[in-house]
Amino acid sequence: MHRLITRLMCLAALLDLASCGGGGSGGSGGASAPSPAPSVPANSWTTGEFQNDRNFAAQCANPRTGTDPGGNRYPDTAGEILNENNFLRSWSNNTYLWYDEITDQDPSTFDDPLVYFDQLRTFATTASGAEKDKFHFTYDSDDWYRISRSGISTGYGAEWAVISSRPPRKIVVAYTEPGSAATDNNLARGAIVLKVDGLDVDSTAEVDALNSAMWPSASGETHTFTIQELDGTVRELSMTSSEITTATVQNTRVISTLTGNVGYITFNYFRAPAEKALVEAVNQLIAADIDDLVLDLRYNGGGYLDIASQLAYMIAGPVTTAGKTFETMQFNDKHPTRDPVTGNNLSPTPFYDSTLDFSLAPGQSLPTLDLTRVYVLTSGGTCSASEAVINGLRGIDVEVILIGSTTCGKPYGFYATDNCGTTYFTVQFRGINDRGFGDYTDGFMIASEDDGMASIGGCQVADDFTQPLGDPNENRLEVALAHRAGQGCIAPPTAQSGVQQKSVQTLDATNGWVRRSPFDSNRMLRP
Repeated sequence: MHRLITRLMCLAALLDLASCGGGGSGGSGGASAPSPAPSVPANSWTTGEFQNDRNFAAQCANPRTGTDPGGNRYPDTAGEILNENNFLRSWSNNTYLWYDEITDQDPSTFDDPLVYFDQLRTFATTASGAEKDKFHFTYDSDDWYRISRSGISTGYGAEWAVISSRPPRKIVVAYTEPGSAATDNNLARGAIVLKVDGLDVDSTAEVDALNSAMWPSASGETHTFTIQELDGTVRELSMTSSEITTATVQNTRVISTLTGNVGYITFNYFRAPAEKALVEAVNQLIAADIDDLVLDLRYNGGGYLDIASQLAYMIAGPVTTAGKTFETMQFNDKHPTRDPVTGNNLSPTPFYDSTLDFSLAPGQSLPTLDLTRVYVLTSGGTCSASEAVINGLRGIDVEVILIGSTTCGKPYGFYATDNCGTTYFTVQFRGINDRGFGDYTDGFMIASEDDGMASIGGCQVADDFTQPLGDPNENRLEVALAHRAGQGCIAPPTAQSGVQQKSVQTLDATNGWVRRSPFDSNRMLRP
């Protein structure tokens, strides 16, 4: 199923495992003879010399037959591993942002394209010692299509937040998907997982089994869970994995305050269905005549950049965005004026003011809130396309106030590129806003005031698993509302009345990591 480069999305790391993979001559009759097909280049290697990647594309050791999930016939022809490796080598040299930092190795010495691909990147580190490129990965192509276009993934409909991956481990429900096994079993935010299939979550010998049960790779798997509710009640339930259609937008609501109506949206996925869901949410808030917006991106890791542009436009409106750029892509120095993937001349990404055929017919005008500021709830999982919304709005002087914690730091993006059943992702561009800023590789950091760069004014607030998302008593939303009312960065209550402290035990002031697929943790472009 998922064929990921280990650094990015190794599921075992969730529970802290030690390891995680030219023309013919004229004839006598005067008519030109057909041009012969170009010969296939020899699979020879000379360091520093590169052929066009098209010479090797779709020449597969195990060619696919039939059609993909979208009904398109697979382009594969018979080839060998060396063809696949040569494709990756030439494609990376042409499009990788840091192509000149790749060590050119003989592709014939690698018998697995995934292993070879892992070498086609920079291994440099930043000043802090972190990897310069943390975003190099692959995915099964059919699975990729299902996730990116349909919003479907496999699971129970419970998104687990891993608060502690090492014993004593703590795993809780972050939120659930409507109409799923999780909601059928009344799972709610803050429920603590104690056992899985009778195995204690602190088990050190059964971590593979725990991971497989918590994050199933296929439908039809049934597992039992022992969970502890916020009130201390312990119960056992059984859930069967299935294809889950995720709700990209949840909890759209209006909160009445003494100083006007405040809109709230939980936005979790920049997948194709989000186009329609966001339009519906914005129309709901327009009808309520809101004065401010709290946009909850704490669990939104990214997705389609065009939808990020649409969202920013719907927040700011036509006057503020007029003549402005949402984001400008910068490719490597081989391509200063032309997109190396599409071949189009480079032009800035505008604030899109109409639908783009993601989940609504194209060309329909988008509704707008026409706001001059927005509160954004963030975490370390707020990444990529989510950060692009923040950066794009700041670039046109919309005030962004962050409530939560530092974002992930990913101003980079790429085109999903399929070859022989694997979709490859290599960093191909960086994005800058209308002011030319895009240097936030360590994330957007919350500070007392906005410095126009990576520091943004707001309040540091840990996540609160004791209240539902969108509840005004949930700590991050509570602080946002108080800040809006002129109270500054208040200290929210450390425990909720009527909830047993033994059960809560820091769940009202803690941070966890919610697993995201590679699509949902990147900024993606459509070729």
